[in-house]
Amino acid sequence: MLLIRTVDAFFNILYFLILIRVLLSWFGRGIQYNSSFRGAINFIYGVTEPILRPIRQVLPTSNMGIDFSPIVAFFLLRIARSIIVSLFYGLI
Repeated sequence: MLLIRTVDAFFNILYFLILIRVLLSWFGRGIQYNSSFRGAINFIYGVTEPILRPIRQVLPTSNMGIDFSPIVAFFLLRIARSIIVSLFYGLI
């Protein structure tokens, strides 16, 4: 059960970091240039970019300038989490 809770916590952290990144892209222009937050922002981008970049390469770009990769990432992470948790339940 500890392993399943750890996997669940890992995916929840990924969801949260992607959500923060989306909010930063909408509202965080001033924060992004503030040196006090630079380390945290670099961490968030460093963790989320390997997830979002491949999705952006596959998705066609929107004419409205909207990045749909976080929505697809949430969906794919949810599927991956379900598969991994199901596999661990099968092992127990």
